[in-house]
Amino acid sequence: MKTLLVSAVALIDVEGRVLLAQRPEGKSMAGLWEFPGGKVESGETPEAALVRELEEELGINTWSSCLAPLTFASHSYDDFHLLMPLFACRKWKGIPLPQEGQTLKWVRPGDLRSYPMPAADIPLIPVLRDWL
Repeated sequence: MKTLLVSAVALIDVEGRVLLAQRPEGKSMAGLWEFPGGKVESGETPEAALVRELEEELGINTWSSCLAPLTFASHSYDDFHLLMPLFACRKWKGIPLPQEGQTLKWVRPGDLRSYPMPAADIPLIPVLRDWL
């Protein structure tokens, strides 16, 4: 089974809310809410992938030094195994706006379980909630 390395981030605003993105129609797991991020390309670090993905997906800029490692997910789906480090980020430049047809929502940590998420993301919620 192939292992897929995906990097994700919990963007945390000044009110302590976390940004979730809803997967758009036409993508796998459409309609589910997830932490922003994406695949780590060959030769990239997880941090560099997040810097790139945040610019592509949300139109914001951040720096590797602003990404704090928080936890990770390791989850087997039917056709691949997902390994996903989750970083926390409180500092970026710009206003997150959907660049790829996704819906965005700022969510209080205690309300994260109210949003349907991919199976790999669900175990990250208590860690994030306890950290905040």
